Amino acid sequence: MRSSLRFVSITVITAMLVTVPGSAQKTTGPTERYEMDVATASGFAALAAGGKPGVGSVMGMMFGGGPDGKVAHTLDLRLGSNQGPSAPPVKADHFFLPQAKLGKSVPLWGPEPGKRDETGTSEMPKDFERPKGRLLLFWGCGAKAGPGQPVIIDFAKLAAGQMPPNLYTTTVPRIREVMTTNSKSYAGWPNTKSSKQPPKDSSLIGAHRIAGNVGPEINFTLAQDYMAPLNASTTMQGDGSVMIRWNQLVPATGYVAWAFGGMDRGSSGGDIVWWTSSNAREFGGGLWDWLPPSTVAGLVTKKVVMPPAQTSCAIPAEVKKASGEMMFGNLNAFGPEANFSYPPKPAGKAAWNIDWTAKVRFRSHTSLLIGADLGGMGSGASTPAEPAKKKKCKGPLGIPLPDGAC
Repeated sequence: MRSSLRFVSITVITAMLVTVPGSAQKTTGPTERYEMDVATASGFAALAAGGKPGVGSVMGMMFGGGPDGKVAHTLDLRLGSNQGPSAPPVKADHFFLPQAKLGKSVPLWGPEPGKRDETGTSEMPKDFERPKGRLLLFWGCGAKAGPGQPVIIDFAKLAAGQMPPNLYTTTVPRIREVMTTNSKSYAGWPNTKSSKQPPKDSSLIGAHRIAGNVGPEINFTLAQDYMAPLNASTTMQGDGSVMIRWNQLVPATGYVAWAFGGMDRGSSGGDIVWWTSSNAREFGGGLWDWLPPSTVAGLVTKKVVMPPAQTSCAIPAEVKKASGEMMFGNLNAFGPEANFSYPPKPAGKAAWNIDWTAKVRFRSHTSLLIGADLGGMGSGASTPAEPAKKKKCKGPLGIPLPDGAC
């Protein structure tokens, strides 16, 4: 279980490759590494902008309210260095152009003593309690569920505090190149001193400068801006399946969708339903996050990620039937990334002593209600096949659903 939640450090892999005997060019460094995660959130996801990824925050998006067309921009900045600060504590500033609308700069600070950094690996809420009932896992686009589905995990058969085995993907981990665990000095933003995210009309185009007390100054120029928002909608089909449709984003490298559903049926618990668009049993991990274009291309070939030209996917009828009258869905569009380093790579076999590297990753994602008529609230809310019943019920992980949802 723990291995499925680890991060992969490309820096470590690169360091191994450049030290292979017979390499044509020796590479050292970098002293500093910078990582900038850029996201465009729409629908219910925009209401949770700035939150940490995970089931807790994903489910929390469901009932925040908000009109169609809601869009938010988020940034996550991380600086790592292999040397200590010139004068403690570790700190740095990311300086923006005026069009970013973040002021002159935002402050990057190291984690407080005893605190986990924001790259923590937990997929579930800290206070997660084992629910009653079962977890039903479905995967793949189509009107009907594929063979061998659903995979059923009975919570009653798990020991107290034990997570369901093989729940999260082991083949698509979340990727972080900069973490407290691989840096002698670390600073990040948002933090306890500053956390206000940029407005939806901000722009990242142009020059960026990062200056701190743990290494050389970092300078790069971005030509890629925030990705456009995803606009997703759902339609009930005559065969009982649900069709998800969305707008094609030109810079997208691929898409993945997932949905939660299920209802509490009293003291015996109930069924929690989890579906993913992947053609294999791959849940969570990097599929909820940013992934390099090369990784996404490979996952598209394996049909774990939908190709960039695809703009629809059907949730099988069995999934909708097991989920009751409402589901909560999410669509993630993986985007491009920009890489910078200094000094430039020398020609020939001259040693390349890297002072710093910087990586900027992009994605766009949206969240929506599926099969519930909430008076037009939320992106992509669809009309249920039958009128809603007026009674109380609960959804996945015991979260109460609104009146009339089941």
